[in-house]
Amino acid sequence: MGTTLFIDIKDSEVETYLFDSRRNSYEFKEKKTYSLSGNRDFSLDPVAGTVENTYVSLPLSSLNFRVLTLPFVQKDKVRDVLPFELDGIILGGSEKVVFDAVPLGNSGSSSEILAVYTEKQIIGELLRKLKTYNADPVCVTSLELRKALQGFSSEKLLTLSPLEEQERVSLAVEEIKTPTVNLRRDEFAYTREIEKTKKSLKWTAILVLLFALLISADLLLNIFSVRSEIAAVKNDMRKKYQEVFPGEKNIINELHQMKSHIKELKTDEELYVGISPLATILKISDLDRQGVVFHELSFDRKNMSFKGEAPSLTDVQKMKDRMDALFEGVTISDSKSSSQGRMLFTITAGEKKS
Repeated sequence: MGTTLFIDIKDSEVETYLFDSRRNSYEFKEKKTYSLSGNRDFSLDPVAGTVENTYVSLPLSSLNFRVLTLPFVQKDKVRDVLPFELDGIILGGSEKVVFDAVPLGNSGSSSEILAVYTEKQIIGELLRKLKTYNADPVCVTSLELRKALQGFSSEKLLTLSPLEEQERVSLAVEEIKTPTVNLRRDEFAYTREIEKTKKSLKWTAILVLLFALLISADLLLNIFSVRSEIAAVKNDMRKKYQEVFPGEKNIINELHQMKSHIKELKTDEELYVGISPLATILKISDLDRQGVVFHELSFDRKNMSFKGEAPSLTDVQKMKDRMDALFEGVTISDSKSSSQGRMLFTITAGEKKS
């Protein structure tokens, strides 16, 4: 719950209404009355710090009006063109007044607008006066104007009947919710919320900067930690490399040099692994060959090839059957007759898995 102060300036006196505000509900709390001198000077009780927002109402006698016909009704567009419309009407031009607009209704393709304005000097002096009482109004409006707009006519602006106290309080609540006009604009615009936002953004920026510094510090610590770990790993790699290759002195890049050694070992692998030719020959020598003669034996890592000749294809097939017990995948890959009437053949096989 907060409090809202409404300062109602009349032609003969000033009244203040204090409301307890909660969400969009305003409960009247108290009223105070202050005298208004002939030169429109007044004194107020200093506004307490517990008041959240202050509103001010001017009497109709402090305002000037013009009814204009424009081809649109949007307030933003109306405010843009009002200075040009008022320049030819106001003595001294629109630069000397603060103005706002109220739509009155549509008439065919055009709209009637009530231009409401007062001298900048009046608003400036009013705001300076209120500042001495710790009052910084959110809005400068008019209760009497709101009443006059109910069943509006130009005569009402000149002959408005005095308003009863209860009606003024009710109109004040309506003005707090939705002001009819706000003459606190341009150089007199309300800036307290903007200043609050600026301060909030300033603190937010400071907090973001501190957070960024903390993150940066954490990143730096992590970087130093990772670098230390990398150095430790590299040192360990060098020790392991020297254990594997103790005779190597020119160590520049352990990983690259290790890959080079592995590549060399893969190149020499054919010399150290694969089928044993001697074991294969011993197996063949133990076979009952029955006229079969082997002329050529060749080997690679996984396969072997036997070339020779036999008295007949039947003898070749018998040799193949005998070799099935010693090797894997034994096949007769080629066979043909020679000029001497013997059968030339090629048998391929793989090493038998244990």
